[in-house]
Formats: sequence, C-alpha cells, structure tokens
Amino acid sequence: MECDFLIVGAGLFGAVCANELSKKGFKCIVIDKRNHKGGNIYCEKVEDINVHKYGAHIFHTSNKKIWDYVNDLVEFNNFINSPMAIYKDEIYNMPFNMNTFSKMWNIKTPEEAKKIIDLQRKENFKENPENLEEQAINLVGKDVYQKLIKGYTEKQWGRSCTELPPFIIKRLPLRFTYDNNYFNDRFQGIPINGYNQLIDKLLEKSKVLLNTSFEEAKDIKYKKLIYTGAIDEFFKFKFGKLEYRTVRFENSVLDTDNFQGCAVVNYTEREIPYTRIIEHKHFEFGKQPKTIISKEYPTEWKEGLEPYYPINDEKNNALYEEYRKEAEKLNDVYFGGRLGQYKYYDMDKTIEAALNLIEKING
Repeated sequence: MECDFLIVGAGLFGAVCANELSKKGFKCIVIDKRNHKGGNIYCEKVEDINVHKYGAHIFHTSNKKIWDYVNDLVEFNNFINSPMAIYKDEIYNMPFNMNTFSKMWNIKTPEEAKKIIDLQRKENFKENPENLEEQAINLVGKDVYQKLIKGYTEKQWGRSCTELPPFIIKRLPLRFTYDNNYFNDRFQGIPINGYNQLIDKLLEKSKVLLNTSFEEAKDIKYKKLIYTGAIDEFFKFKFGKLEYRTVRFENSVLDTDNFQGCAVVNYTEREIPYTRIIEHKHFEFGKQPKTIISKEYPTEWKEGLEPYYPINDEKNNALYEEYRKEAEKLNDVYFGGRLGQYKYYDMDKTIEAALNLIEKING
C-alpha cells in the first residue's frame, strides 16, 4: 500500500488531519491499534444508549470557526453540562456558584457569600503556599475546599493534597451568580446520535486500518507521517518514560429510566473510591426504559493501561522537551494530539491544533 500521508491514530486529531488532507487531494491511510475509530471519544451503543466508553466528552468552545467546522459535519444538540457534587449526605451544584454557597451556608446574596469566603481566606492565608491544600484554601476558603475539593483531588492524584504541588490548582473560579452551567464557552453540546458519526464523516475519504500498530504497518509506503501515539514510545523510550494518570471504568446497566437525574455527579469524599458517576443517557436527553452508569476510579498508570492524563510536572515536562527536540530533527514527521504532544487537550483545541498543523504542512 502507498499513500501521501500515513496517520497513526484514528482519534479526533488524526481524523481532522485526514479530513483536511483528503479535501486537498492527498491520499491518506489511517491506522489505529484499537478495534474502533474515534480514540477516546468513541461511543459504544448499549441498551440503545450511546455510552462514552472512555469517559464523558462534552464539546464546548468559544471559537465560532471550530463550532461551525463540526456543525458542518454533524448536528449537535443543546446539552448544557450542569454537574452535581455529593459530600456525605449533602448535594451541591457545580461549579462553585450561588446555588452552591446558598446550600452550604444558608445565605441568599453574593455579598454574604463573598464575606464568608474572604474571611476564611484571611484566617488561613499562606503567603507562599507550599502545597495544593494551602493554595486551594487561599483561593476559595476552608469550607469549599474541605467539602468539594480535598477528597476528590486526593482520589484523582492518588495522594494527599498536602503532598501535591500548589501549581496543580492555579485558579478555582467562583461565580457569584445562580448559574449552574459548568463551562463559560459560548457553544456547547453533544453530537446527536453520538461522536462516532463525527469521526466517520472525518474519515470517510481515507482508508482506515484497525487493530494495526505502527510497528505492524512497515509495508505501507508513505511520503509524510502524522503520529498521534505516545512520543516517548516512538523514540523507543530512549530518554525514559513519560508518566500519566489513568482511569478505570465500572459500567452497570440499571433497570430504571433515571438513576441520578443528571449526566455527571462528583463524589467528593476520600472514603468513596470513585470520583464520579456518569449517567450517559442524559447527554442526549434519552427516554430509554433502562439506564447505563459508569463509575470512574482514577489509578496509577502502568504499562498496558490507557494513558489518560499527562502529569505535566517539572520532571515530566523536562523529559518531554528532550523528545520534542528529537522530533524536530525529523523531516516530514509530525507529532500531534494528547500523546504526541504530552498535553491534555479539550476537543475544540484538538481540532484547532490539527487544522493549524495541516496549514503549516501546506504552507
């Protein structure tokens, strides 16, 4: 087989690259080691519900160009992400807004909320916070930290907040309005009938080979390579292995039409082992007689597990920089996406980065 571009990875970044290159008349072959297209936005149909197999993916952006780009391919619904959080026997709205503060302190006005938060900040303020706990309390005060941040964060990272560096939480937005919309972006929604049709549209003019790793594609002749796999793996870990956090999902089919009343509920106590429960039907306003829930268990990443979240601390960023410099020496090889650039991307930023790469290649 021969092509102009071999694209390693049939996720969103690779699919957008394939779509743009195909429109320009280039022949693309896209390979993926998984048995499906779509990478982490792949949806699996269970009980007629689109289950987000690799965790909740909610498309949101303030970039009209990107919003128009995806809506030219598929139609989006009007889903608004309004998650809840449960601490012990209390339930709170997320993100931190007046509904949260009203429930927490039995108050009504923004002025009351600001006074309580400012007082808690001053009582516990650290000039130079040495860990995440001190940084978080500096930002939101003790009550919000203890009930809604501490346990969740410790489960997410697998260690105490006093052992985590402060830079992990640079800011924690506080809204003094009664607004439960989690994102500030202008556009938001889920593709009607799930993300698979979006990927299918992006890849419809490319040849796609599944269950095929880069090592297994040696017979493919290509002029240029776009690689969205792990950059350290591409270079055979010559400088060492980059670190990640991963997530384990425990899925259940429940004989009820509505388990928790919304798509996302965070569980913020450290003692509860999972961080949140996703009820997938709510992403598309489903009316199915049954429901599917997924409990998310953050875990340490090791070989053989899916690398989800790059650990962008000083050590790993320095290691990635060595690989990035090595990558720059290669002609006609381009690295992109979460694993190729060792960076967590929202979906709109993934698309934007892919479009920018194709513009650079054709520039």
